[in-house]
Amino acid sequence: MFSFRGDAHKVFLTLKGQDDIGSDKDLMETAEIKSFYESLDSDTLQLIHYRMIKEKNGTGIIPIFVTSIPWLLFLISDKVQKIFFNNGSLIGIGFILIYLILLTASAVFHFKEKAWAAFHIEMIKDILKERDHV
Repeated sequence: MFSFRGDAHKVFLTLKGQDDIGSDKDLMETAEIKSFYESLDSDTLQLIHYRMIKEKNGTGIIPIFVTSIPWLLFLISDKVQKIFFNNGSLIGIGFILIYLILLTASAVFHFKEKAWAAFHIEMIKDILKERDHV
């Protein structure tokens, strides 16, 4: 089912429709990750936390693509238009389509990576916080 409410609402709807929530593969994966982190000592967990923050804040390739948008606009300039679109050639359109597809795929991949990093960071923070209270 398509919804503009995002993945969090999809998770809710999926879990709401299940008889045995504990057997959900995503929740089982989350429990497995949490169990692994809980088995580590606090110093190691803190080092992993730092690394996850680095991964989350890493710039990645998206800024490179975004800053290259002026090149895309340059391609539409008069001189380049004559070269790419000379005699009905579709080379320019092909290049633009490939560029936009790569840009979109990279953006999706980039934000999924950031989401996974945030997931791990929050889990590690919760475990470290629990240990501090004990």
